[in-house]
Order: sequence, then structure tokens, then C-alpha cells
Amino acid sequence: MAAAAGLFMVAAVASAGTGLTLAEALSLAESRSSQLTGADYAAQASREMAVAAAQLPDPVATMGISNLPVNGSDAWSLTRDFMTMATVGVMQEFTGKDKREARADRYRREADKAVADRAAGVASLQRDSAIAWLDRYYAEAMLAVVAEQSGQARTEIEGAESAYRAGRGNLADLLAARSALAMLDDRASEIGRKVRAAKIALARWIGERADAPLLGTPAIDALAIDTQSLDSELLHHPELAVLTRQEDVAAADVRVAQANRSPDWSVALMYQQRGSAYSNMISLNVSVPLQWDRVDRQDRELAAKLALLDQARAEREDKVRMHASEVRQLLAEWESNRERQARYQKELLPLAAQRTEATLAAYRGAKSSLMDVLQARRGEIDVRVASLQLETETARLWAQLNFLYPGSHAAPRVAASNTKDFQ
Repeated sequence: MAAAAGLFMVAAVASAGTGLTLAEALSLAESRSSQLTGADYAAQASREMAVAAAQLPDPVATMGISNLPVNGSDAWSLTRDFMTMATVGVMQEFTGKDKREARADRYRREADKAVADRAAGVASLQRDSAIAWLDRYYAEAMLAVVAEQSGQARTEIEGAESAYRAGRGNLADLLAARSALAMLDDRASEIGRKVRAAKIALARWIGERADAPLLGTPAIDALAIDTQSLDSELLHHPELAVLTRQEDVAAADVRVAQANRSPDWSVALMYQQRGSAYSNMISLNVSVPLQWDRVDRQDRELAAKLALLDQARAEREDKVRMHASEVRQLLAEWESNRERQARYQKELLPLAAQRTEATLAAYRGAKSSLMDVLQARRGEIDVRVASLQLETETARLWAQLNFLYPGSHAAPRVAASNTKDFQ
């Protein structure tokens, strides 16, 4: 185990130039995301539809024959009967400018929503890929702790074997030392599984670079959000921005329904050719839909769109309260974990190390047994691993808070101490 840890450290140093920082992992995840590309296409599609919706409908060309005899001496003749005409014409539907603009605006609001969806996707992508990077970072830190302790345990076993062969030790101490080493190896196997799982999770976001050695230390003691103005900042939360854009789409649907209460007029112009003995003619027709049942058709449609607008508003307001509550809970947990981390660093970890050193010194002076040393060392491992587990939880909370907004990791501006004022 110690040799493996040494090889790992050598490989990490040799590959330092190709190491993976947290910022690089976030950038890779964003560049590889098909979801973000899809959101870009959705926005582009809506913008194209907005241009199309603002245009008049295509004109309709018409051709035909009118009043063609089917019996008698003039049957199937196009020229003998004065009423027979070959007609060609064009018809144009004139949709009102306000109606066309309402439909175009509806698609523009869809494009805005696609942009908001993309921003929310970036924030979610950064959060999830950061958590994957942090999980691997702390799993490897735990593995390094166990590897260090395994190396020390092997040294103690060698000493116990020498003492036993020289007749100064007993078999029970030697077996206890070997048992402790086996337990450490088992623990290393379990943590190694977590490291592999963390790499697989990270590979989902960044691909083959997930195996690169990690570089840098995450600054989980500072946040990019201003906890003093949390309520106003949450109004710009990407998921809330999506709901706001959804509300805009619903409002645009209302304007379209209102515009649909005005009918579209159509104009048709036809040229009618008759036999050479008769005059040719033109016809001009104007048609307009008769909204004879507006109460149960157009007004019902408008009422439905207004109800959907109210629904969108209610959902957004509920999400505002939900996100505010969630962020406050995350802040409280993060601050509590930070206090516990400080306790581990200042008290628990030094005490555990001192206990091990004291027990080892007593053992070397024949005032303590090897079993006491093993118990002290096991206790120190437990405290160090517990500290790293707590730091992992704190880092996960930090990622959830620090990546509420896309790109918010770039400029942490509020230190941990400020959260006490917020609370």
C-alpha cells in the first residue's frame, strides 16, 4: 500500500503539467454539453419563427372553368356558351399588423425562455461537475490518509516481528498488528472503490480527462453570492428566470388570443376569359369570417390563456419562496459545518495525533503495549477520515451555493464570516 501511494504521488508530480483544476473541469463540462447546444438551437429556431410569424400569409393562386355545359349541342364547349369562362386569379389573406406582431412577439418570448433555459443548464452543469470533482478530490485525500497509516502499520509489524524473534515480544501483539493492517487494507479497498466511482461520475461531465491528477485546493470558505442581499439575488436565479420567461410566453399567448378576436379579411381577384364573341371579365371578392359565436369560441380561448398566465405567475411566486428557503437552509448547514471543521482543525485532529505519539513513546519505553498503539492509531485514522468526510459535505454545500448562477465561481466575493450577519 505504501509503495502504491508512492507511485501515485510520483505519477501526480510527473503529470502536474496536465493536471485538472476545478475551473478547467467546469470549462470542459460546459464545452462538451449537448444540452447547452440544444438550448442554442431552440433559441435560434424561435427567432426564425418570429420572423416568419410577422409576415403576411402566402397568396393563393386559383385556376378553373366556370359554367361549362355538360349536355345539349354546346356540351363540353369552352366558347359556344356566353356564360362559360376560364378563370385565373389570386387570393390574399390580410392578417392585421397587430396580430402578426403578437404572434412574432410570442416566438421572441420563446427564444428568451430558451436563453434562460441555457443559463439554468449552465448553472446546473457547473454545480454537478464541481460536486463530481470535489467528491474525487476528497476521496483521494482519504485514500492518502489510509495509505500513510498503512505504511506506519507495516513498520510496526516489522518491529513486532523482530521483537518476537528476539524473545522480547509476544505472538498476540504480532497477530494484533497484522489484523490492524488487514483492516487498513480493507478500508483502503472501500475508499478506492469510492475514488473509482468518483472518476466515473466526473467522466460523465468531462470525458477522458477525468483520470488526470487533480490540481489546486477548492476555496470552500468563500461564496460568490452576497448573503446580505440574498432576497434580491434570488430574483435572478436561473430557474426563477426560466419561470419568468415562461410567464412572458403566457402573457404573449394572451395577446395573441386578444388579437384573434379580430377576424382576418381575404381579397380575391379573378380574370375570366370567355369565347371570342364575348367580353372577358374580372371579379373582385372580399371575404371575412363571421364570429357569430365569439362568447364560446374566441372569448373562451382568451379566458384559457389568461388562466394559464395566472398559473405561470403562481408557480413563479411559489418557486421564489421555495428557493429562498432552500438557500437559507444550505447556508445554515454550510456555516455549521465550517464551525465543526474549525473544531476538528484546532482540537480533535491535534489531540488524536498527540495521543498516538504519546502512546507510541510509551510503547518504546516499555510502558505500553502494541495493542494500545494500534488502538490510538486507529482512533487517529477515524478522526482524520471523519474530518475529511465533514469537509466533503461542506464542499458539496459550497458547490450548491457557489453555483446558483452560471459563471458565479469566477469571483468569490463574500467570505464565510459574513454569513453570520445574514443569520
